[in-house]
Amino acid sequence: MEKEFAVDDVDHVLEATFWIVTGAGAWWQVAVSVIAGLVLVWLVLVAGLLVAARRAPDQVTLKDALRLIPDVVRLVRRLASDSELPRGVRWRLWLLLGYLVLPIDLIPDFIPVIGYADDAVVIVLVLRSVTRAAGPEALERHWPGTADGLAVVRRLVGLDSPGAERT
Repeated sequence: MEKEFAVDDVDHVLEATFWIVTGAGAWWQVAVSVIAGLVLVWLVLVAGLLVAARRAPDQVTLKDALRLIPDVVRLVRRLASDSELPRGVRWRLWLLLGYLVLPIDLIPDFIPVIGYADDAVVIVLVLRSVTRAAGPEALERHWPGTADGLAVVRRLVGLDSPGAERT
């Protein structure tokens, strides 16, 4: 027995085929939209980092900042582990450590000069925020390096700039 197809059955098959074809084509539109959104967010963050870097009142050379990286990473870990600091401050510090550990950067490291500078700018912005919330005493209490290194970090976070409060 052979089954006959009615016109309605063919219409349903054509309609289902249309939805399958257009539904399958919609995935790439979603993917392109997500990628475009991520690129836009990345561009906004890079622009924000550049603006923040230009607003630095006291210029510290990149060489000075790079020399401090091991001490700053230890400082961030010590601050993040300090139970006396507010929870929000500790969360910011743990997120900073996570960002530094991830192999993905806002600006890829193979781009000369600014490839590594984005990490430094992010560190400075987080430390400024932490210093405002926890006070400069926390910074000084947990600093593992030399007094000269602490002076550079204080300048980077805006403590020793003109008009800043000294402890």
